[in-house]
Amino acid sequence: MFTQERPTQPASESVLGSDQLLLKRPIIIKAIVTPLWKQEAQQQLQSQSNQLDEQLAQLDIQVEQMVGELSQQTVQLLGVDGSTIAETQSQIQDIQIQAGDRKSELLDQKSQVLAQLSQVRSLELGQEVEQGQVDSFFYAKVGDHLIRKLQGEILLRDGVIEEIRGDL
Repeated sequence: MFTQERPTQPASESVLGSDQLLLKRPIIIKAIVTPLWKQEAQQQLQSQSNQLDEQLAQLDIQVEQMVGELSQQTVQLLGVDGSTIAETQSQIQDIQIQAGDRKSELLDQKSQVLAQLSQVRSLELGQEVEQGQVDSFFYAKVGDHLIRKLQGEILLRDGVIEEIRGDL
């Protein structure tokens, strides 16, 4: 039987030594409030509010159409097979309940958007606000302060990186 030995890589050629790890960390994205940032944030939130208004209006129209169609079908079927009005009323109630639930969700979303809009309007120029996060990879080795390595931020001014904070 033939056995083939696996070639081993000398330690000096290794990409990562045994005392090093490649880790992933979240990097917080912050923005400095400027007149441009405020204007763009307000426009975006107002657009979201308008879209929710449109969805609410469409929902009302769809419910009206469905209820109208059910009522019309019931009138046509009454003479044919003796279906009851109670069945139709039950279906209409189900539609209205589902629509009410959806409308409640949309109104909650709109309330949140309007609260965010109010917060944006009250922000002072120069203030830093969190906008999200991205992931970053880093090497950690024996002797590193892991907590400091895990804390990273990118500070933006009108979309341009102004500062990178934390141990890289």
